[in-house]
Amino acid sequence: GIIMRILGVILGVLLLVAGCFVGIYNSLKTARIDVDAQYGQVENQIQRRADLIPNLVNTVKGYMQY
Repeated sequence: GIIMRILGVILGVLLLVAGCFVGIYNSLKTARIDVDAQYGQVENQIQRRADLIPNLVNTVKGYMQY
């Protein structure tokens, strides 16, 4: 009777709370993956700039001899 209804309501609330936590966890996980991907793009740009420095130094050395 009434005990079964109370248990059903409690179970429903627990399932709802658990579903909210799962949704929040998934959102945070997705955000973390997006941040890691963007950080990888920043690292790529930094590496490209670092790779261009020797070329710039050689160009300046050549111009100094000119």
